[in-house]
Amino acid sequence: MSVLETKKDLINKLQKSILLMQGYTPPVSDAADSFGLGPIEEAFPNSVFPTGAIHEFLSIGPEQSAANGGFIGGLLNHLMQNGGACLWISMRRTLFPPSLKIFGVEPDQMIFIDLKRERDVLWAMEEALKCKGLAAVIGEVEEISFTHTRRLQLAAEQSRVTGFVLRSDPKKLSATACVARWNITQLPSELENGMPGVGFPRWNVELLKVRNGNPGTWKVEWSGGRFKSLAEQTEVIVSSQSLKAG
Repeated sequence: MSVLETKKDLINKLQKSILLMQGYTPPVSDAADSFGLGPIEEAFPNSVFPTGAIHEFLSIGPEQSAANGGFIGGLLNHLMQNGGACLWISMRRTLFPPSLKIFGVEPDQMIFIDLKRERDVLWAMEEALKCKGLAAVIGEVEEISFTHTRRLQLAAEQSRVTGFVLRSDPKKLSATACVARWNITQLPSELENGMPGVGFPRWNVELLKVRNGNPGTWKVEWSGGRFKSLAEQTEVIVSSQSLKAG
């Protein structure tokens, strides 16, 4: 075993110990539980996407709101496979419900709650996260404090319901108790064989912060009912060309 592998092993053990001391039990890796995010999932402890936890998404402007809605739609496709509704709570809803059908999520599986005050959104989100029968809870807010995220995280850990917080004020970014901070932006889609129309959704995915994990940047596409790494597609194309050349 090389020195590099030994160091990596030691770091992984230390990360697991820190998680346990923080009261967070790392989930057991299981291919059946994979979200199909490929190298993105490898950035998390044990290479497992954290469920029963709170994820923070930056949501600056309508374009990024649309990108977040699409990417989260792909995550909901997996989270909702075993039944259970999803709550989307906001003051100014940014999601167009029928667009979720692209990601295999029926709009009638979603419950939308529109409130007038941000503190009501946070209260409703915390209460919803306590309901074990839900698949996921999404809340749109301008800003959120560490204390609020800690309350949400504790509720999620107890119920094992996954929560997503969409923050729309980047000027007030502060420390949170969320397991990850995501920055999702749209990428131009690629048309099939030059045919007119709209290609499959693509995103540039940045993990700005990951609790005991490894931040990074990736490019992914949603096609064939699942996430696909654009790096993997490039490798396939290169391999195909090599075979033809051979």
